[in-house]
Amino acid sequence: MSKKSNLKKRKLGKKLKQNRRIPLLAILKTHRRVQTNKFSRNWRQNKLKIKEEK
Repeated sequence: MSKKSNLKKRKLGKKLKQNRRIPLLAILKTHRRVQTNKFSRNWRQNKLKIKEEK
């Protein structure tokens, strides 16, 4: 089994939270000027470059 360091786990958790869509309320509030999340990525196409800390 692979062991994740605390730092790597925290960074992966942050990227997981960033990968959500923006709330519908934000789209309505800005009159559709903001529609997409610039941090969104697909797990197949865009790989994260996180180094393993030892």
